Amino acid sequence: MSAPIVAACLWCALACVIAMFPSKRSHWPAAYALMAIGAPLLAWLFVTEGWLASALYLAAAASILRWPVRFAWRWIRRKFSGANV
Repeated sequence: MSAPIVAACLWCALACVIAMFPSKRSHWPAAYALMAIGAPLLAWLFVTEGWLASALYLAAAASILRWPVRFAWRWIRRKFSGANV
C-alpha cells in the first residue's frame, strides 16, 4: 500500500481511539486537530491516488467528524439563504 493510504487508515484509527476517551469539552479540541491533519491528508491522497480514494476518505472522515460537518453545513446554508435556520 502507498504511504497516503496508510496515513489515511492511521488517521481513521486515531479518530476512533480519540472518540473512545471520555471528554468534558465534547471532543472539540481533538476534532480541530483531526481536521487540521485531515485536510492536507485529503489533498495528498487526491494528488497521489486519485479522486476515488480521496472521495472514500472524505466520506469516512465526514462520518467520523459528523458534528463539525453538520455545523459547517448549517453555516453555509445560512450564509447563502440569508435566513436564520
